[in-house]
Amino acid sequence: MNYTQHFKNKKVLITGHTGFKGSWLCKWLSLLGADLYAVSLDIPTSPSHYELLNINFKSDERYDISSFDHIYKSIEVIRPDFIFHLAAQPLVLKSYENPYATYMSNSMGTLNILESLKRQNHVCSAVIITSDKCYENIGKKVDYSEEDRLGGIDPYSTSKASAELIFKGYCNAFFNTSKSNVRIASARAGNVIGGGDWAIDRIVPDCMKSWSKQENVILRNPTATRPWQHVLEPINGYLKLAVELTNNDKINCESFNFGPIEPISYTVENLVSELSEFFEGSKWSIEDDANNLYEANLLSLNCNKAFKLLNFRSKLNFKLTSEWTSKWYSSFYKKNMREHSKFTEQQIMEFSEK
Repeated sequence: MNYTQHFKNKKVLITGHTGFKGSWLCKWLSLLGADLYAVSLDIPTSPSHYELLNINFKSDERYDISSFDHIYKSIEVIRPDFIFHLAAQPLVLKSYENPYATYMSNSMGTLNILESLKRQNHVCSAVIITSDKCYENIGKKVDYSEEDRLGGIDPYSTSKASAELIFKGYCNAFFNTSKSNVRIASARAGNVIGGGDWAIDRIVPDCMKSWSKQENVILRNPTATRPWQHVLEPINGYLKLAVELTNNDKINCESFNFGPIEPISYTVENLVSELSEFFEGSKWSIEDDANNLYEANLLSLNCNKAFKLLNFRSKLNFKLTSEWTSKWYSSFYKKNMREHSKFTEQQIMEFSEK
């Protein structure tokens, strides 16, 4: 799909733009010629992919998405053609440390976006990004589809399930009617990896930071399976979904899974093994997690709905996903950081041409 004709000179509001996925999304949209407006808390990591990219924004605001008055005012002033809502507390283990902030960000932040859109009701296509962790994970070996039960037993998962339930409630009551000018959908992506992620308690950043210093990586949960995918895969899905919302009423108020091309999910150890192939001096070992905080072992997604209704296809298999990720970090630690906007751009262009 030629996204340029859909996004060029369009006003696009992105929440959570300083984060890992948000920064990649903003870079792609900037290459498409969109007018970018952004809302986020302070930059979450150092180094920061967002800072490396040096993207030009029409406005770049800093506030907590759980503040209704702030986000309402931003949407009122900008009147965006598109909204991508990514702002969230994204870490499972951090949700145990601060559950209140997690619910405020992930659940109330989504509520504030939806309520602002309902009240203003201007023509807009909005994509609400949640997580594959929104499903009640019972460890089943079949893939989770959009009709499966929402839930969870940890603060992060239930905050995302809550966001999806709030989304569905607003859709049924307000957005799925002839009076609404808003077209909206939610997106649930699997575990995303790629260059530029430096968040704590994530396997890829942990590996890359340690390997860059010739240090050993201890695998906390090596047998856990995840639907690993490159960050550009779900972003491609978000862009496609936003475009389809503008001309296909059948997908309004729907939810979509975005996952990898391969029918199986790989383990943490599989991932680390692949990453190590493209990073010199890598080494790791396996050790039980002393904290023993709950994080589901088995998780995979059924993406047939996105395949059928959006013609969505992932482009990178597991090996290429690992290779692109590891090479980005390897390049980062060897070159001047200012060159990495070009490296990110090159990966976006190569991906979009596949």
